[in-house]
Amino acid sequence: MTTAGVETLPLFLSSEAQRPIAWRRGAPVLLAEFRSHVASVVARLPKPPAPAAMINLCEDRYKFLVAYAAALSVGHTVLLPSSRADQVVADVAAANAGSYRIDDNAVDAALAQPSTDSINERIPADTTVMIGYTSGSTGQPKTFPKLWRTVNGSNARNAQSIRAAIADKTSTVWALATVPPQHMYGMEMSVLLPLLGDMAVHAGRPLFPADIAAALAEIPRPRVLISTPVHLRAIVGSDQQFPEVDAIVSATAPLDQSLAAAVTAKLGGELVEMFGSTETCVFASRLTAGEAQWRLYEGVQLEPRDDGTLVNAPWFVEPVLLQDMVELQPGNRFVVRGRSSDMIEVAGKRASLTDLTKRLLTIPGVQEAAVFQPDADAVGTIRRVAALVVAPTLTAREVLDQLAAGVDSAFLPRPLLIVDSLPRNELGKLPRENLLRALRRE
Repeated sequence: MTTAGVETLPLFLSSEAQRPIAWRRGAPVLLAEFRSHVASVVARLPKPPAPAAMINLCEDRYKFLVAYAAALSVGHTVLLPSSRADQVVADVAAANAGSYRIDDNAVDAALAQPSTDSINERIPADTTVMIGYTSGSTGQPKTFPKLWRTVNGSNARNAQSIRAAIADKTSTVWALATVPPQHMYGMEMSVLLPLLGDMAVHAGRPLFPADIAAALAEIPRPRVLISTPVHLRAIVGSDQQFPEVDAIVSATAPLDQSLAAAVTAKLGGELVEMFGSTETCVFASRLTAGEAQWRLYEGVQLEPRDDGTLVNAPWFVEPVLLQDMVELQPGNRFVVRGRSSDMIEVAGKRASLTDLTKRLLTIPGVQEAAVFQPDADAVGTIRRVAALVVAPTLTAREVLDQLAAGVDSAFLPRPLLIVDSLPRNELGKLPRENLLRALRRE
């Protein structure tokens, strides 16, 4: 739709007042009630010419969703810090003069004073509706603005991928997410899907298997668990009984086929793994338990280059360069061969950190591994590689002896440390600073 010469897109895929949009306090929240909650927050937001950027710090997913919709309704950009740490939030605020913060208490205060005002449900397509931030672990945090037209295009494909894995094609899909809404993956799967898809989301964010099981039992079927490899690994390793789910969605870190199969056996649903980034949003998926290749969303094009892969899609403003190195396959598919930043050189020889990690994982008894290259002053003048390995029944010497059979001696990890667990963050990723900290502790 075009209003006064400006293209607009809807805030809600369906404006049906009785459509469920969330599960909160043991009951569904319908769109009519959600609209009134959004209007209550809108009434308390800064008005023009006041700031136009909201730092959304809500932990409750429903309150985050309400605050996000309120910001879009008044044309404010939503800033998504990489964490809620005081300094991280302060840095984001300092970089956006006049921005304001909103948290669970602020939303509660707004909901205590209901508003009957209407909200704007047509958002200009070229509005910057969010800005994601990297952690800055390898330098200054990078910003990734997203237009409303961009997230609309990606979201429609995400909904199709999830729906395709569910037998029931007509009922409202109920989602439970273990990831924070401030993360781009959490935004796509637990905030944008309720707004722009025929899905509703549980307001909570359970972390432990027993809490995940209890929350899943609250919501109707068809139900979807949106999670990460670190949470899925905990689910598989627990004795907790789970209600059957209709699909599982995973992202943020590669998921191996054996874990995917174990998750499917434990929970009963098909596992859909999403491929994307903060830069691009999701643009491909696969059914990991049965396939290694990724399937591109319709209209997405990849161009392998020496420095990564150029990604383009009809909903992009311009192509985006990723560090991932891919190999194109027939049928609009691809496989990932590593990252451009993954290649290292030692004593004039080159190798891939990803390949070295994969070789470690083929050793019987090795459960998890991470190979990385520390800073030069951490290991001397030659930048060798180091490794953290989870292998309860093996010694470091035994692992190295087996690895040496297929790896050049220049790339044998020194040190290689046996650890109880890898230092993953809450999304299952392994930030470089976590790896270095673990290395120093040992």
